[in-house]
Amino acid sequence: MKQDVPPPYTAVTQHPIFPVPSHDEAARYNFLANFNKYLSGTVAAGNKLAYETRVLPAFRAEHGREPADRFEVRHAMNRDPWHRLWSACRRNSMEMRQQNGRAIVLRQIDTLDAKARQFNEGRDTLELDPSVAVPRYQGAVDIHCMPGSYHGEERPGDVSAGANYDSGLFATTGGQLGALSDGGGQALVEWIKRERPGWTPRRILDLGATIGHNIVPLALAFPDAEVIAIDTAAPVLRYGHARAQALGAHTLRFVQMDAEDMARFPEGHFDWVQTTMYLHELSGKALPRIVAEGVRVLAPGGLMFHLEQPQYTPKMPLFEQFLRDWDAFNNNEPFWSAMHALDLKQIMADAGLPRECQFVTGVRAVADRSIFPDAPAPEEEDYGRTAVWNAYGAWKPAA
Repeated sequence: MKQDVPPPYTAVTQHPIFPVPSHDEAARYNFLANFNKYLSGTVAAGNKLAYETRVLPAFRAEHGREPADRFEVRHAMNRDPWHRLWSACRRNSMEMRQQNGRAIVLRQIDTLDAKARQFNEGRDTLELDPSVAVPRYQGAVDIHCMPGSYHGEERPGDVSAGANYDSGLFATTGGQLGALSDGGGQALVEWIKRERPGWTPRRILDLGATIGHNIVPLALAFPDAEVIAIDTAAPVLRYGHARAQALGAHTLRFVQMDAEDMARFPEGHFDWVQTTMYLHELSGKALPRIVAEGVRVLAPGGLMFHLEQPQYTPKMPLFEQFLRDWDAFNNNEPFWSAMHALDLKQIMADAGLPRECQFVTGVRAVADRSIFPDAPAPEEEDYGRTAVWNAYGAWKPAA
C-alpha cells in the first residue's frame, strides 16, 4: 500500500454493532478520506506559500510591522484566495462526512438500537442518570459539525450519535487510528509499558469517554483493574458500552456523570486519571474544575495523563498557531483556541500537581498492521503515517 493513500473504508473492523455501509456509502467515505489527506498535505502546503509571498508582505506594507498575534494572521489570511479555497473545502468535507455518517445510521437505526439493547440490558456496567444535565458549553454547539453533537437523539434511548461518531472516525483520520479507531488508546498502553514496566493500576478513570474507543485498549490491557469511563452524553454511552461488550471489555463501566462533580468517588480512589483529546472541548471555567476534581480522586503516586494538541507558546511561530486554530473558527470547536493558549502546567500545579512532578512527552498512535502492513516499529520515524499528540502528565506526590 502506498504511504500517501489512505486505506479503504472496508479495512475498518466492523464489530457487531458497527453501522454497516452500503457500497455507495463506503465509496463516499473513501473519497472523503483521500480528499482530507490531499487537503492536509498538498493543498495545505499552499497556505504557508501564500503567507510568505503575499499575505505577510502585504501586512507589512499596510501596517509597517509584523503581525502581533495569531488573530491578526487569521484576519489577513482570510482575505487570501488560496486559503479561502482550502478552508472552504476542509469545512465542506467535514459536513459531508457527518451527513454521510448520519445517513448510514438512520437507514438502520432500528437494527442498531436492537443490537445495542442486546449488549446493554441486564448489565450493571452501564449506569445512566437522567438527572445529569448537559453543560451549556457542550449543548450550545454541534461539536465538529456533528448534528446534535454527542447528546443528540433521533428518538429517546437511541444510539444514533455514538454510531455516527464511530462510523466516521476511520474516514476522518484516513485510517491513522487503526481499524477500530483506537490508536490513541493503544498508544497509552504502549507508553505506560515503556514508562513503568510491570505497573498494574488498580483503578483507572477516563474522562469524556464518548464511545470509549480510547479506553477499551486500557481495559483489555489491565483486565484485573476497575476501569470507569464517564461522559455526560447518554447516547454515546449506550453505544460505547455495547461496543465495549462486543469487543470483550466486559468489566469496563460506562457512567453518565459530569466530570466537574465526581463526588461519588472518594479522594485518592484512582491510580490513573486520563483524557484523550478532551480538554479542548471544555470551557475556560470547566477545564480547571475538571482537572482539580481529577487530582482529588487521584491516589498519591498515581498518574494523571492528558493527550492533547501542543499548547501555544512564544516559541511556536504565529503562522503555526493560526493554522492550528482553524478548528476553533471553522469546525465548531469554540474552546480550541483559548484552551491551547492556557498555561496547562499552571492549572495542574494549582490543582495539586507541582511542576516538578509534571512532564510533557510525545505519544504516537499505534499503527494497525492489518491496514499498514509496512508500518515501522514504534521507535522509528513513520513519516506522518499515524497521529501524534502531546501528552501532559504528572505523577501525584506520595502522601
